[in-house]
Amino acid sequence: MSRILLLDDHALIEEILTESISAREPNSSLLTTTYWYYRACRGAVLGAGGQLSGPFEQLADDLQEAAIATLLTLPERIELPDPRTTVPLMVTVGGRYPKLNLLNLEAVAVAVNTGAHVLLAERSATGILPDVLAAEEVDWSSDL
Repeated sequence: MSRILLLDDHALIEEILTESISAREPNSSLLTTTYWYYRACRGAVLGAGGQLSGPFEQLADDLQEAAIATLLTLPERIELPDPRTTVPLMVTVGGRYPKLNLLNLEAVAVAVNTGAHVLLAERSATGILPDVLAAEEVDWSSDL
């Protein structure tokens, strides 16, 4: 069955480095948010061994360089949402959840707009986002 998967920054990095998500879900469409894409790129390029940069730092120099280049050009198989439809929905979602930060607002808006199943890293699955996704009737999991 084909479905849409919304990748958080950790899932995006996993997909870039291993293609394991598309291998597990070959008929699914993949997308990420602009904010998660930015965080993944920033971690890969400027990171200091943190959760987002760590996977890149474990690679040999030539593989690391190629992986970062792939992330920065974002393969066509991973889509980005159109801000013309996302931003108005972010405003609406923000009205319902005024304490939600920009990263989470975009994630909820994109998920609601696309009907995507959200893939979250385990550490993201313990924050406020899962409760908001559930309230908005958005499916999510942390089974990366």
